[in-house]
Amino acid sequence: MLQVQFIRENKQTVLEGLAKRNFANAEIIVEQVLTADENRRATQVALDAILAESNTLSKEIGGLFKSGEIQKANILKEKTSQLKEQSKEFSEKLNGFADELQNLLYQIPNIPHASVKAGNSEEDNEEVFKEGMIPDLGKNALPHWELAKKYDIIDFELGTKITGAGFPVYKGKGARLQRALINYFLDKNIAAGYKEYQVPHLVNTASATATGQLPDKDGQMYHATIDDLYLIPTAEVPITNMFRGNLIQETDFPIAATGYTPCFRREAGSYGAHVRGLNRLHQFDKVEIVRIEHPNNSYRALNDMVEHIKGILRELKLPYRILRLCGGDTGFTAALTFDFELFSTAQDRWLEISSASNFETFQANRLKLRFKNKEGKSELAHTLNGSSLALPRVLAGILENYQTKDGIKIPEVLVPYCGFSVID
Repeated sequence: MLQVQFIRENKQTVLEGLAKRNFANAEIIVEQVLTADENRRATQVALDAILAESNTLSKEIGGLFKSGEIQKANILKEKTSQLKEQSKEFSEKLNGFADELQNLLYQIPNIPHASVKAGNSEEDNEEVFKEGMIPDLGKNALPHWELAKKYDIIDFELGTKITGAGFPVYKGKGARLQRALINYFLDKNIAAGYKEYQVPHLVNTASATATGQLPDKDGQMYHATIDDLYLIPTAEVPITNMFRGNLIQETDFPIAATGYTPCFRREAGSYGAHVRGLNRLHQFDKVEIVRIEHPNNSYRALNDMVEHIKGILRELKLPYRILRLCGGDTGFTAALTFDFELFSTAQDRWLEISSASNFETFQANRLKLRFKNKEGKSELAHTLNGSSLALPRVLAGILENYQTKDGIKIPEVLVPYCGFSVID
C-alpha cells in the first residue's frame, strides 16, 4: 500500500497517478485518507499528553507518600484514575482511526511509473519489442486442444470428470514435456543467480494481504474456509512473504529467489472461445522469479528480468512480443509491468505467458520489509516479480508452432530434459 506520508506530501502526484488508472472516486478516497490520518495524529498527540501527565503525577504521588503527605497523594491518585479512563477512551479512538486509515489505504492501488501511459484496457498497451519468426503452418494447422486429443497428451474431459472445467490431466509425453519445462525454467533461473525454494501452496490471510492479493483479489482466490487458508495464485505470494517483517542490510542486496508451484485461480467471469484448452485454467504450473532490491537498483533489476525472460524464449525459438501495460491494465500492486506474449499460429492470436513487474515500495510497506541504509536509518526495500514462465500457454505455443504433418517437434533445448524429440 502507499505510505500515508507520501500521500500527504504528494497529493497531486497521487491523484494524477490514479487518474492514469481510471481509479474511481480518487479525490474522495484521498481526502478520506488525509482526514483519517489527521484524526489519528491528533488523537495520538492528545493520548501522549494524557500519558505524560499521568506519569508526572505518579512520580509526585510517590514523593508525597514518602514525605507523609497522604491527603495530597490521595487527591492526585484520584486525578490519575480520571486520566486512566481518558487514556483508555483515547486509545480506543486511536485504534478506530488507525483501522479506518488502513482499510482506506488497502483500497488504493499503486501509483504508476512515469513511463506508464494512461489507458482503459489491454487495447491501449504499448508494444515495445517483438522477436521471432511466425511459422507458416498452412491451412491444416490445428489448435493445441485438438493436437492434445490427437496425440493423447492432455485430457480436458478427464480433468472435468475428476474436478471440473479448467483442471486438465497431462498424460504420457504431455506430462513429460510439462515436467521438462519446469526443470528447464528452474535451471535457467538458478544459472542466472536465483536461489531455488520449495514453498507452501497455501498461505494465511496475513501473507495474502502483505503481497496485495487481499482484499483486492479476494473473489479470485480459492479459500479453505475452515482453516482460513488461501490456495496461492502464484509463487510470488509465499516466496515474497519469506521476507515479511525482515530488516536486512544493504550488503544483502540483491535477493533473488525462484520456485515452481502449481497456481490456483477461480477466474470468475471468464468465458468464451478465448478460454478454450490451455488458454485459461483454474490450476496451472508456473515457475516464478522474485527480487528484493535497493530502491536505487530496482529498475535496472527489472530490465535484467526482462532480458532473462527474453533469453529463455529465444532458446525455445518461439515468436513473442513485449508490451508495456497502460495505467488501466496495470495490476493493483505494480508500478510498471511488462507483459510477454507469444504468438499462437493455429489460433492466430497472442497469448500472455509472463509478466515482469516492479512494485517499488508498495508491497514492502505491507510486508514491513526494510533495510538499513548507510546512515543507519530504516528504509523500505523494493520488490519485483516475474514469471519465467507460466507453463500452459508456453506448452500451447510449442504444440501449435512446432506441429508438422508427422508429429510435434520438441524444441532442441528441451530434448535433453524430455528424453524424446517428437510427439507422434
